[in-house]
Amino acid sequence: MIEFHLDGRSGVSPYQQVVQQVKNALRLGLLREGDQLPTVKDVVGQLAINPNTVLKAYRELEHEGLVAARPGRGTFVTRTLTDHSLAAHGPLRQDLRRWLAKARRAGLDDDSIEALFLTTFRAAAQEDIA
Repeated sequence: MIEFHLDGRSGVSPYQQVVQQVKNALRLGLLREGDQLPTVKDVVGQLAINPNTVLKAYRELEHEGLVAARPGRGTFVTRTLTDHSLAAHGPLRQDLRRWLAKARRAGLDDDSIEALFLTTFRAAAQEDIA
């Protein structure tokens, strides 16, 4: 089962963070078809947010066809976003962990690491387009 976390400094609304975390879990194969999402009550208790925030996130995921609400039973995953290359995730994750450790040894904090990764990622994406 997925466990949500909110980053108040991200500038991203709580409901969008919940949506993105579910989508990431679907991409990484952490959530599969048939898996149940935490109940609204559980998420509210865990994150101390308004129930309408969780409902809004779950409705958006349902609108996108990723989950379905079953009255009285909960919300369940109806499809995943995996690209069937999950076998590559393990080695890539290890490489990324080594890179993160190297960045920390170089004195970068979390915000600097994130900024470096995102700018490099976006630059590489632009090069792929050109």
